[in-house]
Amino acid sequence: MPVTVKHITLWRSEVENRAGVLAQTLAPLAATGADLQIVMGYRYPGADNKAAIEVYPISGKKLSTAAANASLASSAIPTLLVEGDNKPGLGHAIAQAIADAGINLGFIVAQVVGRKYAAVIGFETEPDAKKAAQLIKKVTVKKGK
Repeated sequence: MPVTVKHITLWRSEVENRAGVLAQTLAPLAATGADLQIVMGYRYPGADNKAAIEVYPISGKKLSTAAANASLASSAIPTLLVEGDNKPGLGHAIAQAIADAGINLGFIVAQVVGRKYAAVIGFETEPDAKKAAQLIKKVTVKKGK
């Protein structure tokens, strides 16, 4: 499977960092039958009482309404979803290509499950995300050979 690079919209909520808040946020989505591909939850460094929850995908009126009821809103953070077969050094090749272009990452979450690689990468600006998408496609074609 070749590596794919897709621009996505995360839905995000800033929440009080407390036990059960993730389950509470996901409940309305689960009730609508949402099949989420990405769920991220994290506490803000230095702010023990503040956290964020981000999910993807949210589409359609029913799911969008459920997300809004869970205090989730479409995020303005330019984000890429990168998926494909894992190859040794793939993460480094992607990171190096982005670094060589002088692009700063807003965040990255990456993992390998079995033989598949997936990463969610956030950027400071849309032009950075567009440039990074091109670079990732270019470097992963080289890495696959």
